[in-house]
Amino acid sequence: MTLDPAQLPREFPRRFVPEDIDVSEWGDLEPLFDDLERRPLSTAADLERMILDLSELTAVVYEDGAIRRIRMTCDTSNPEHEKAYLHFVENIEPRLKPRYHRLRQRFVDSPARARLDHERYMVLARSFENAVQIFREENVPLEVEDQKLGQRYQKVTGAMTVEFDGKEQTLQQMARYLEEPDRDVRRAAWGKVAERRLQDRRELDELYDQLVRLRERQARNAGFVNFRDYAFRKRERFDYTPDDCARFHRGVEEHIVPLMRALQKQRKEKLGVRTLRPWDLVVNPEGRPPLRPFSTANELVRGCREIFAAVDPDLGRQFGLMADLGLLDLESRKGKAPGGYQSTLSERRLPFIFMNAVGRDRDLRTLLHEGGHAFHTFATREEPIHAYRHAPLEFAEVASMAMEFLGAPCLEVFYSRADADRAREDHLLSIVDLFCWIATIDAFQHWIYTHPGHTQQERQREWLALRRRFGGIEDWTGYEEALATDWQRQLHLYLHPFYYIEYGIAQLGALGIWLAAQKDRSGAVRAYRQALALGGSRPLPDLFQAAGLPFDFGPDALGRAAAGLRQALWR
Repeated sequence: MTLDPAQLPREFPRRFVPEDIDVSEWGDLEPLFDDLERRPLSTAADLERMILDLSELTAVVYEDGAIRRIRMTCDTSNPEHEKAYLHFVENIEPRLKPRYHRLRQRFVDSPARARLDHERYMVLARSFENAVQIFREENVPLEVEDQKLGQRYQKVTGAMTVEFDGKEQTLQQMARYLEEPDRDVRRAAWGKVAERRLQDRRELDELYDQLVRLRERQARNAGFVNFRDYAFRKRERFDYTPDDCARFHRGVEEHIVPLMRALQKQRKEKLGVRTLRPWDLVVNPEGRPPLRPFSTANELVRGCREIFAAVDPDLGRQFGLMADLGLLDLESRKGKAPGGYQSTLSERRLPFIFMNAVGRDRDLRTLLHEGGHAFHTFATREEPIHAYRHAPLEFAEVASMAMEFLGAPCLEVFYSRADADRAREDHLLSIVDLFCWIATIDAFQHWIYTHPGHTQQERQREWLALRRRFGGIEDWTGYEEALATDWQRQLHLYLHPFYYIEYGIAQLGALGIWLAAQKDRSGAVRAYRQALALGGSRPLPDLFQAAGLPFDFGPDALGRAAAGLRQALWR
């Protein structure tokens, strides 16, 4: 598909940006930044007008960038889409960054700041001050190179296919075979995928080396000892520290890993195998056929629309609007980038969902998840400040993960009662595994960026040590090289450094909403939607509080989560 913005409504009129502007031409954009830089900022009204006009300009520019990224990921083999995306990355974004820096600096320096409403502008002011402190113009070309290398990763992985079952299939499509009761089929499918990934392992290792070096240079330029500390500031992690992340890792090791290993031992016994292997981890241990909730994307959309409407009629209408406007690209195909995401068209204030569905239960959960992100976008549409229409990732992921729980009571739209119960149980099992994987990926990044100059061999040894610390009981004998390079499938390491602990923080929040909904479903949905409507206008702990949740992801919180999951799963 090709996203066509001309077919989409634009409900928020421009007041500052000309209608006939060519966003792809810096010559059209530069006068607008010049205008903002020349303005007097001697009164609170001056500052507020500047913020609103800058928000409008930002929305126009970044919608154009989002459309280019969407088109590129929907078809990584299309040279025109790649060229258009790289034009934005190479010719527009680098020019934006110093201009944003100068405008933020003007805001920070303005005496009129003291006359702004503190509660309304506190989060924005804190963000601007932080950005001014860490900005270095020499980092701009390094960030461009980082994005270009990330696009290369997507191109390499998007081209990965295998011949299996008489046809060429993407790696996402191959995941279906891991749910087949026939162990020989699972082993053959898993082996094909592992073999295909290993073909590009050296290129992906070298690509990651380049990214790590680039990121270390950025950190040094900004005056930081390592990239980890720089990334924490750049990601505006004002409310927790690397030590808090280490406490999360310890909590997972103490409370979640033993649960995962006990559940895997139970799985091994039910399967009747002497040794649990990597291809045994998702098949139903009772030998039941795979859950196949839908055959086509249209079936998936129809069913999820019904589920969202059951959670709240407004949500059903919002998802229906996305379907009607062509804001969904759901099916896996050759040349499509891996993974799934929700992107916001920031001027139209509309969400777009991208994923690689192949008919699995996991695909259904993915659309519920990305739907939660989309409802976050809808919830903040009336917010005039662009920055406040986006919540911190730690809470943005609560929006998505909680929707997986809120939609779960309605899975009978796709399943019989027995299969729906099985899908709900699989969801809880996946959360146990996810906590362990989050700890692995996050701890891996902490090690990588606090060990500058490490070799590929040292990185591999650390990865294997972390897999022993947080991994399961499955046996990788004969596939040691696949285990040693398994981290390469995690695109966040390449595209979004240090974006992963957020999933762990948010999963604990989502579990809190799940528990609240069991006692008062309508109240939990109401609190959820009220918190989403705040966007990013409040500090992170306040957003959790608005949803009725504690902001806590330490060992005690993980202990409570493990106890709740054990009670729900143990039989």
